[in-house]
Amino acid sequence: MMRATLALQRFYARHFLRPQVDAMGGGCEFRKPWYIRIDGPGIEFGRFVHLSASWGRPVELCTFSTESGTGKMILGDHCLLSPGVRISAATRVEVGDDCMLASGVYLTDADWHDVHDRTRAPGRSAPIVLGRNVWIGDGAIVCKGVRIGKNTVVGAGSVVVSDLPANSIAAGNPARVVRPLGEEECLVTRAALFTHSVSEADRKNAFLSFYTLCGNTFGGWLRARLFPTATD
Repeated sequence: MMRATLALQRFYARHFLRPQVDAMGGGCEFRKPWYIRIDGPGIEFGRFVHLSASWGRPVELCTFSTESGTGKMILGDHCLLSPGVRISAATRVEVGDDCMLASGVYLTDADWHDVHDRTRAPGRSAPIVLGRNVWIGDGAIVCKGVRIGKNTVVGAGSVVVSDLPANSIAAGNPARVVRPLGEEECLVTRAALFTHSVSEADRKNAFLSFYTLCGNTFGGWLRARLFPTATD
């Protein structure tokens, strides 16, 4: 069943998601891809980008056409997008290599309606740029025109309305720097997970999946569905 599920996910991603993006690097993984929604042109994925969606918490990536052109969205190498992430681009949203977006994060580079003329969309818009290895916490919002420096961590529930420097930890509404992050040399990024080839990564992921699920049975899965217990 696990093999069938993985094969179905990869077929779905290849058949329904890949044609909707302008570029996609090798090693990209999509968990529950039927809950991933991609709309609009100008979307590019780097290598080893991981998107994980779930029922009730889809991942939504959207670009929009405006009078001045079409929005652009770039996800760098090794990025992780968790369930419920939304990214909307009327101008440009750039997510650097090794960035992690936790569940429910929202990146939006526009107001989507003019403050005075509510019939005029998308209103004011300005690019968002996340530097390398930025981590955005659960439910945080990053608004138009924001640049976040490399390695910076944004706390859960924060609202980022102005630039944040590199190598810092920020939180709050509006988000402000709480303290410096510390020595950059001590950081280990998601790139460390992908020092091998795409085929080696596929073999490693398959092994980990089998190792995790090797004790499971179809009967056990069916019982857990029909008669769940606290240990399931």
